[in-house]
Amino acid sequence: MKTALPEHATPVPSPCVSLCKMNRDTGFCEGCLRSIDEIVAWGKADDDYKRAVWAQLRLREQTIDFD
Repeated sequence: MKTALPEHATPVPSPCVSLCKMNRDTGFCEGCLRSIDEIVAWGKADDDYKRAVWAQLRLREQTIDFD
């Protein structure tokens, strides 16, 4: 059985994993990889915006290493 990606769901779920720590070097949350602006906008954003953020998160996952 293939698991659907969260960004394909409707409504689009938040990427929050309850590990809220902003990284000073990247400006992204170390838990969900969103910027503070993305986090603030999320609650009122439409699904198109949320899917665009998820697309950015997928790219960030590949390039950012917080270790």
